[in-house]
Amino acid sequence: MIQHPPGTEHEMNSGLPQDSHESHGIEFLVEDVPFELADAEALGSWIERVIDVHEYELVQLTYIFCSDEYLHRVNMEYLDHDTYTDVITFDNADDADIIEGDIFISVERVRENAQQLGVPFIDELHRVMIHGVLHLLGYADKDLISQTAMRAKEDYCLSLRTF
Repeated sequence: MIQHPPGTEHEMNSGLPQDSHESHGIEFLVEDVPFELADAEALGSWIERVIDVHEYELVQLTYIFCSDEYLHRVNMEYLDHDTYTDVITFDNADDADIIEGDIFISVERVRENAQQLGVPFIDELHRVMIHGVLHLLGYADKDLISQTAMRAKEDYCLSLRTF
């Protein structure tokens, strides 16, 4: 779980997005990649259901779908990490029991991971999307034990999909 530096919320996202959908206090933005999110309404309902199951209140959740290079720049600028990743989560909440944050997802990295794992792109995308939410819910994945627990929680959340 990562906090934005003060006053930088959505700073990387200050340009007009290529595409935007909002549902249930959840916003889906596309930055610098050709990408169309299917079933935005169903995804919003599913994510909201996961948050409700954990007894948190959803205030605002923004997903930013982007390229590897875009996410790498975010990683360098805000976290000082010179690595590529599939997801970065920023927790903007002031209270422990609310969800307010930004989840950046590299569509390119998710696509590559899905191919390497031999799973459908949409399933890997949903796994990464809910992975970010789980970080906002307080789950970590820094060591093998917490990674195993995170994977089990992802599987549970994926089983809550009704679409």
